[in-house]
Amino acid sequence: MNSLKAIAIFLASRKRQVELEAQVSMIVQNQSVEQLHQELESLRQEINELRTAQAAYHAQSELLENLVAMARSSSEKEVLTATLKNTMVVSTRLTGAERGSLFIYNSSGAVVASILTREGATPEESTKLIGLVLKDGLAGWVSRHREIGLISDTKKDDRWVDLPNQPYVVSSALAVPILRGDRLLGILTLLHSKPGHFTSEHAHLMEVTADQIALALENVQLYTKLDNTKKALENELEKGKQIQKDFLPDRLIQPAGWEIAAYFSPARDVAGDFYDAFELPGGYVGLVIADVCDKGVGAALFMALFRSLIRIFSGQIQLQESDVLNLEIKENCAINPLKPDYSAEVDALKAVSLTNNYIAKIHCQLSMFATMFFGVLNPKTGVLTYINGGHEFPIIINSEGIKQRLSKTGPAVGMMENVKFKLEKVQLEPGDILLTYTDGVTEAHSPTGEFFKEKNLLTLVEKPAASADALLSRINETLRLHIGEATQFDDITMLAIRWMK
Repeated sequence: MNSLKAIAIFLASRKRQVELEAQVSMIVQNQSVEQLHQELESLRQEINELRTAQAAYHAQSELLENLVAMARSSSEKEVLTATLKNTMVVSTRLTGAERGSLFIYNSSGAVVASILTREGATPEESTKLIGLVLKDGLAGWVSRHREIGLISDTKKDDRWVDLPNQPYVVSSALAVPILRGDRLLGILTLLHSKPGHFTSEHAHLMEVTADQIALALENVQLYTKLDNTKKALENELEKGKQIQKDFLPDRLIQPAGWEIAAYFSPARDVAGDFYDAFELPGGYVGLVIADVCDKGVGAALFMALFRSLIRIFSGQIQLQESDVLNLEIKENCAINPLKPDYSAEVDALKAVSLTNNYIAKIHCQLSMFATMFFGVLNPKTGVLTYINGGHEFPIIINSEGIKQRLSKTGPAVGMMENVKFKLEKVQLEPGDILLTYTDGVTEAHSPTGEFFKEKNLLTLVEKPAASADALLSRINETLRLHIGEATQFDDITMLAIRWMK
C-alpha cells in the first residue's frame, strides 16, 4: 500500500513538473529577445548593486572594528592615524588602486590630517604638495564641486596636475568626497599607472563606501571629543580629589598620653565622608566623623562645607569678630539644655546647631544633610562631651571587650532648622578605645551582595587591641576579605581614639 502511494505521489509531482516546464516554454516563446535582454540587464544591475552594498558593508565593518580596537588601547593621534591607514587599505583593495592620498578637514575647512602618495615628505614639503593639489589638482576640483572625479587618462584631463619631481607614474585617477550631510570631512584620491583602470563601477562602489568611511571618520572625531572631555573631567576630578584630601588632616594631632588614628577609603574619586581631629581653645580636642548623604561631587562639596563650618563655629579657627560671634551663639543656640555657666565644651559643640541651621536655611532646596558625631575631649580628665547627630553608635572598648555604645542625641545635621541637639558626657578610662565609623563599614558589599553587618564589626572589636591603629588595621583587613573582588559600594571611614595607660 505504501509503495502504491509513493508511486502515485511521484507521478503527480512529475505531472506538475511537466506543466511548469510547459508554462516556462510558453513565456519564453511569447517574449522577444529584446525583452529577455532587458530582464537580464536588470538582473545584472541588481546583482551589481548587491555586490556593491556587500562590499561597502564589509568596508564599514572593517573600518569600525579597527577603530574600536584602536580606541581601547591607543592615544587620540594613534586612533586617527590608524583609521586613515585602514581607509587607504580598504579603498585600494576594493578598486585595485596602486596608491592614493587622503585629506581630512576640520569644521573650519582646514586640512588637519593627511596621508600623502609621496612617502617621506617633510612637513614643509607636505604643506606645499597639499596646497598645490587642492588649488589646481583633482582633489581641489572635488572639494569645490562636492562630487566624484573620475579621470581615465591624466594626459587628456586638465583636472590633473603632475607634482614636482613626482617619483611615480599616474595615468588614471579616482577622487571621492567624504561627506557627512553637507559637511566635507575629507577627500580620498586613488591612483593607477595604467589609463582606464578606474571605471564607473569603481566610482559607484567608492561613492557608496565613502558613506561608511565618513561614518568611521565621524566616530574618530566623536571619540576625540569624548576623549578630550574625559581627560578634562579626569583632570578636574583629580584636582577635586586633591583639594578634598587637603581638607582631611595631613597628620592627626596626638595629645600627650593619647593616640588618635584614622582610616579613609573613598568609593569614588571624591567622597562624602570625612573625619577630623583638631585642637580647641583651652587645650581641648575636637573629634569629628561625618557622612554626607548621597555620593560623588555634590556630596564632596558639602563635605568640605560641613567640615569648614564645624571648624569655624567650634572656635578652632579664630575670627576677628569672635566676641560678636560668641554672643550670637549664646543667644540663638538650639542646644538643649542650656546652662548659665557656658563651658568650653558647650561653646565648641554649638557648632553643630549653627551648622545645622546654616545648611537647612541656605541650602534647603538641595535637601543635603549629614550624619555626624562631634566630640570634645578633655585630654587631662578623659571626659568626652559629645553630640551624635543621627550617626552610627560609637563604641567604647576596654580590655574586657565592648564597654559602652554612644547613642544618638539628635537628628542628622542640616535637615531642618532649629532642631534640638542634646549634649551627653562620657568618662573614658586609661586603656579605653573609642571607635567611630560610617555606615560604609557595616554596609560593605561582598561579591554576592551580602552586607558586612554590625554584628561582624562587634565581634571584631571584642578582641583586645594593642593600639587604636592596630584595631583599625584589623577591621580593614577583615573588610577587604569580605569585599573581595566586588566594587566598593560606599565610602569607608573610621576614627579611633585611645587613652594610653
